[in-house]
Amino acid sequence: MPVTLGGSLRDYLELTKPRITLLVLITTAAGYYMGSAGAFDLVGLAHTLLGTALVAAGTGAMNQVLERDVDGRMRRTRNRPLPAGRLGLLPAAIFALALAVGGILYLGVAVNRLTALLAAATFLMYDLLYTPLKRVHPVSLLVGAVPGALPIAGGWAAASGQLDPGAWALFGVLFLWQLPHFLALSWLLRDDYRRAGLAMPSVEDSQGSRIRLQALAFTLALVPVSLLPALYGVTGTLYTIAAITLGLSFVVPAVAFNRRASSVAAGRMFRFSLLYLPLLLAVAALDKSI
Repeated sequence: MPVTLGGSLRDYLELTKPRITLLVLITTAAGYYMGSAGAFDLVGLAHTLLGTALVAAGTGAMNQVLERDVDGRMRRTRNRPLPAGRLGLLPAAIFALALAVGGILYLGVAVNRLTALLAAATFLMYDLLYTPLKRVHPVSLLVGAVPGALPIAGGWAAASGQLDPGAWALFGVLFLWQLPHFLALSWLLRDDYRRAGLAMPSVEDSQGSRIRLQALAFTLALVPVSLLPALYGVTGTLYTIAAITLGLSFVVPAVAFNRRASSVAAGRMFRFSLLYLPLLLAVAALDKSI
């Protein structure tokens, strides 16, 4: 298929990974709200979300630029704009850099320099560290969880201008949540990852014994870590009850996955992880408001 330089609007939108960008915005908004004191600044939130959206979109687009060969070997990604030849490499790279750099500069001017610095760290760690590391070592899972958790800290920094223990508590929750979430996903996509030549946990551990145990261990660790926001006074009793309930509920599919290396068990764990995070953040926001 011939490669075109232009590409359609839909191709450029797909390059930005809209669903991941939306998740980044949700966690950023949660961090902004939890870090706010006094009257809530809607204009400040709008500036934060706009700049963050640009950086997140640019980060996702640059990831597709750097992984165009890998995407071309995976069934679920081979029809993306770059491997399918609907979009040229140069315009895609320029688009990605323009979004990311523009978003970082916007945050620095319209919000504050700390938020811009965190956004820059997210972009650099995800695309220049995590993305190439996926090809050589499963430790990429831990590395990638750092930029994945930084947006909630960025939201807090945008609202308060600093990173105090409350911000790091929320960061810790997001960091740990990603590990069982992606371990379950890694098992579900193990054939695609193997085909692409990626050194993902499920490829290195073909029987799944290690990743199933790790998924359970990280899920168990998430229960006490999820209580840190209450410990630091960010949330209260309602959140504490919800965090314990959701955390123990998350352990149930993790135990089932640990007992049996099946796609059904991994799928149940993965789906619950998608339910866990928005519910926990929603209760945290509700608890702060009452």
